[in-house]
Amino acid sequence: MPVAPDRPTESPRFESPRSHSTIVRFPLEKPDSEPEGLNPTVDQAIRKARVLIEALGWIRQFRDRYVVIKLGGSALETTESVNSLLTDVIFMEAVGVRPVLVHGGGKSISRAMDEAGIESRFVQGRRFTDEATREIVVRVLAEEISGSLIDEIRRQGGRAERLSGPGTNCLVADRLTLAGDDGEPLDLGLVGQVIEIDVGMIEEACDERTIPVVPSVAVDRDGALLNVNADSAAAAVARLLKAEKLVFLSDVPGIFRDLDDPESLLSHLDMAACQELKEEGVIEAGMLPKVDAALEALQAGVRKVHIVDGRMPHSVLLEVYSDTGVGTEIVLRSP
Repeated sequence: MPVAPDRPTESPRFESPRSHSTIVRFPLEKPDSEPEGLNPTVDQAIRKARVLIEALGWIRQFRDRYVVIKLGGSALETTESVNSLLTDVIFMEAVGVRPVLVHGGGKSISRAMDEAGIESRFVQGRRFTDEATREIVVRVLAEEISGSLIDEIRRQGGRAERLSGPGTNCLVADRLTLAGDDGEPLDLGLVGQVIEIDVGMIEEACDERTIPVVPSVAVDRDGALLNVNADSAAAAVARLLKAEKLVFLSDVPGIFRDLDDPESLLSHLDMAACQELKEEGVIEAGMLPKVDAALEALQAGVRKVHIVDGRMPHSVLLEVYSDTGVGTEIVLRSP
C-alpha cells in the first residue's frame, strides 16, 4: 500500500517558509492536460477531487493512529474557530484516525474568577490554585467547556465523551513543585504534573468511534483534583499513547524567526534547531512551554508535533492532510 512521503526539507534542520496562499491555491490550479471549456459545476467538482486525491496518501498513512490535538487560547474564544476545528476532528475520526482532544481554558477561567471576585495569581507562569480557584477551574473546564465541545461534536453528527469526573478522569498527576530563585520550593497550591493516563479508557472510547474530550484537570493518587497545564497534559497524553502526531493550536501560525516578518515562518524544525532558536531567544514567552512539551513528546516516541493557528479555518486538516501544511512541524531528527 503506498503511503505519503514526509514533507521535503531544504536543509537538514530548517525549511524555508511556506505560503498560506500556496496551500489554498494549489488545488485550484489547472494542469496543462485539463480539457478547456468545462462548465463551472464540473470544473468545481474536479478541483474538489484533486483535494481528496492529495489527502489520500495521508489518510492511508494515519489510519488507526492517534492524533492528540490541544485546544486553548484564542481558538476557544470564537464559535467559528471552535466549530471549524471540531469539523476537522470529526472528519479525521470518519476517515479512520483516532483523534484525542485535550483542552485548557485559561481566559475563561480568568473571567470566571473576576466574576467571583477572586484575583488570579501566577507563579512562574502557573496559575496558583487554592480550593476556591480549583472549584472554578473544574467547573469551567470539566463542565462548561468540555460540555460545549461535546454538544457541538454531537450537533455535527459525531460522537464524543468527556474523560473527566468521578470514575472517568483519565489523567493522573503528582503535585508539581518548582524551585524559586533561592532554590526553595514555590507554593503553587493544587497544581499537578501529569505522570500517568488511563490508556484503556481512551482506547475504549476510540474503539467505539467516540472522540475523547480531556480537560486539563487531573487526579492525584488519593483522588484529589489538581489543575494541570494543558500543553503539558496534551504532551503527556501523546507521549503515553505513542501518538503519531501532537497538534498544538496556537494564537499564531507557527514559529517565526522574526515575529514582525510574516514571511519568516519556519515550516520544519528538528530538536537541534529548536535548541538553537531557544538559545538565540527566537523561541520565548508563550511559545517556550509548547516547544519544551513538544520536544519531550518527540523524545518519548511521538513522530511529529505541529504548531498551527487555531483561528485559521480548518488549519488542522490543512496541516495534517496536505503536502505542504500551514504551520510549523517539529521532528526529533531531520533526515
